[in-house]
Amino acid sequence: MTTDQPSTGAMLSAWWHRTFVDLARQMQWSYLPPLMVYFAAGVSGLTSVVGAFFLKDYLNLSASFVAGLAFWAGLPWILKMPLGHIVDLFWRWKSLLILLGATLITLSLLTMYGLVAFPGHMADVIPLEHWYIIALLLAPSGYAIQDVVADAMTVEAVPKINPDGQPFSPEETRAQHTTMQTLGRIAIISGFAAVAAVNIWVFSGTEGMQKSDRLALYGNVYLIALVIPLLSVSGVVLHSLIQRQRLRLGHPPHTPDETTEVKWPILLGGLAFVVLSIVLGTSNFQLAQETIFAVSLSVILYLMSRLVKELNLNQAKALIGTAIIIFVFRAVPLPGPGLTWFEIDELGFDEQFLAILALLTSLLALVGLIVLRPFMANRSIAQVVIILTIASGVLALPNLALYYGVHEWTSAHTGGIVDARFIAILDTAVESPLGQIAMVPMLAWIARNAPVHLKATFFAVMASFTNMALSASSLATKYLNQIFVVSRAVTDPETGVVSSIADYGQLGHLLIAVAVISVIVPLAVVFFVQKSPFQTSD
Repeated sequence: MTTDQPSTGAMLSAWWHRTFVDLARQMQWSYLPPLMVYFAAGVSGLTSVVGAFFLKDYLNLSASFVAGLAFWAGLPWILKMPLGHIVDLFWRWKSLLILLGATLITLSLLTMYGLVAFPGHMADVIPLEHWYIIALLLAPSGYAIQDVVADAMTVEAVPKINPDGQPFSPEETRAQHTTMQTLGRIAIISGFAAVAAVNIWVFSGTEGMQKSDRLALYGNVYLIALVIPLLSVSGVVLHSLIQRQRLRLGHPPHTPDETTEVKWPILLGGLAFVVLSIVLGTSNFQLAQETIFAVSLSVILYLMSRLVKELNLNQAKALIGTAIIIFVFRAVPLPGPGLTWFEIDELGFDEQFLAILALLTSLLALVGLIVLRPFMANRSIAQVVIILTIASGVLALPNLALYYGVHEWTSAHTGGIVDARFIAILDTAVESPLGQIAMVPMLAWIARNAPVHLKATFFAVMASFTNMALSASSLATKYLNQIFVVSRAVTDPETGVVSSIADYGQLGHLLIAVAVISVIVPLAVVFFVQKSPFQTSD
């Protein structure tokens, strides 16, 4: 007896090929150089654990101030607008931009090494907190410069013709761009996973280590991290070699059909933004962050209005609707550093366990991106955001459970199995694939529709708009941390004097507020956008 229904084995085989085999087949050597730059960005997570512990134990900065620092650290990503246009104008010299970014990253790492290895000497020059702020601003400046070049390299990495010399169809081109952007996220997450594994190894057997020895270990981590700029520089060198090889094989160069004209509003606007940020950032103006946010958002919206004229009307409306949805989804507040401090002080999470969580997050995000790639290809961005928003609301519950001591009850009734660490690992296992998903369809859309002669500019302006959402998130996080104040114990690394005491009494209210806002606001925005002329089905 025959049936038209496919067998379970055939369905699994088809899923395996669609999810994994097809992705492997679409991988090309030309994709490797930008992936190396992205991988270097992922490897930047090597210092996240030691940075979090050094900040918590030795720097007397409040949770709201640290959340505000995240705003300043996000400003270089907003400057992707003028940087992207500079890349378009001087594309032949992109290696110099990568080198500049690598130099800034190196300076940031050496500054942090000096902080943990020679805090007394550093404090003689300026306070340790000031050195930390300088290092915090140098690193994202370098990564933003490199990311602009890598974004444009992804467009150039996708070939125009197949091995037979025929141009690819629009469907094939769309699949290749989606694959390229997916591989970009995979490269970043792979970097996270690699450094998480290194951190687990570095911090094994450090439970009883003295503080002086622990600081020396932190310093070694920052020295190891100097491999990051070396990776990105190697990527752009390899890109140049591959492009020359493709030209020798007869492939057409991925060059614009027309000369890229200087967009003075973009360059001068970017320069004005830098000057404004420096003036307000070094002043005592109370609303400096809010002023810079309002001005930069206005500038970006103006530049977007100019760029969308390069698209047809339907594309422009879809892009506006898509950008609004992604912006709000990324702009929701986070708990801030207080949650990590609570996990360290009250739950006993040490450096090695946080590294294990980071490794688990990275590996599962990697698998999630690959497994969910067909899902992203067959769903609109609005649908993806709805699902992710609901999931984020559900996944806020474990942190609340840990704060209110549910793990004590579960541990007592399971023989100590379901304790705080078990719940943290379970929450991480479910949550980790979700954070990287929403941006892939957006990046693929830009890669497919951006005019060739403005590829880096288009990428940069749209990325700056979505990165503004992270600045909005930092501001919202700061406001919530000013309402719900969380503090931790701080000890001077030289004198051993305690300058602050721990108080996590309001952390529960903070976590509840974050969860409610993160669910209600994005769902409401998706509903209104999809009922407007800017609805998106892409």
